[in-house]
Amino acid sequence: MEAHEVADLFDRAVQRLRRTVEDGDSDDGSELLRQAAGAGVVAFQLAVGKLADPDRVVRAAACDLLGYASAVHGDDLRAAAATALISLASTEVDPEVHWSIARALGATCDPRALPTLVTLAGSPDSDVRFQVAVAVPAVLDDPPAEAGEAVLIDLSTDSDAAVREWATFGLGWVSTADGNAVRRALWDRTRDVDPEVRAEGARGLARRRDARALPLVREMLSHDEVHRFTIRAAAYLADPSLLPLLDGFDPDADHVAEALRECDPLRRDRRNDLAWRLLLAVHRRRPDWEVTVAGERCNLDLDLDVTDGADRSGHWCVDGLLRRAGDDPERAADLAIGDLTPGMIRARR
Repeated sequence: MEAHEVADLFDRAVQRLRRTVEDGDSDDGSELLRQAAGAGVVAFQLAVGKLADPDRVVRAAACDLLGYASAVHGDDLRAAAATALISLASTEVDPEVHWSIARALGATCDPRALPTLVTLAGSPDSDVRFQVAVAVPAVLDDPPAEAGEAVLIDLSTDSDAAVREWATFGLGWVSTADGNAVRRALWDRTRDVDPEVRAEGARGLARRRDARALPLVREMLSHDEVHRFTIRAAAYLADPSLLPLLDGFDPDADHVAEALRECDPLRRDRRNDLAWRLLLAVHRRRPDWEVTVAGERCNLDLDLDVTDGADRSGHWCVDGLLRRAGDDPERAADLAIGDLTPGMIRARR
């Protein structure tokens, strides 16, 4: 795409965004900016040049374009886009532009954006605070920075229900943050006046395997419509008392089989036994390699990690590897070794 084509798309997007800002029109020019973002560096350069424009709508559209370019082109543009957005935020005073800055910073996934987002979280504009709640989890390291936990905890008590919901979702379901302050915040949200916020609080507690979530998840499973996150929350709790409720769901639906396995001690023991036999099978074949199977508190998967002590290592989801092997640990061990050292399996046979 030529520079003049990108400029034309941008100008048309600005016209549509202006109608949205001034008249409430639903078409804010996003689709045009997504097209322009495909131009990569050309789009990036145009957007950066527009960040100093005296017109706030132009500046907002430029931020949006940087966000879309970051999403499309990933690491090639994200760092530079984050740098430009952080610089603009240090002097920008208009809430409309703040909204676009927050959204675009989330698209960069750059941890350097966190201090800027923390500042924007103090905006009197609930729409800006909402975008901050959405963006913060995307820029957190693992484990998340203390400031990231703190701002999500603070936003989870916001006066606006939409802000509380997204902050609680980010804190409880997207982030791996844990500890007394995090769990207290999630527990508090289980008593929120808004049902969506209550659900997010319960899911967040369940993901940390906090038993206080059990009656809440049990109640959520009894509803006529059950969110797939609630099914996953049941899996994290791994409580047999949830089996009668889970048995009413289609086992092929999202996460149902996983929840049934986790809540059924026999199925869970079988899966853990297969994982153990897989580890032993790899170790028998390559006793000189370091082999581990481990899981994390906020993750239902078991992971197989192998390193040969030199420069080669492998990482597999145990369940996925076993599925490839038809639940045969010996075959799964051959597949893992073959993935790490192509040609070895053919040589063994």
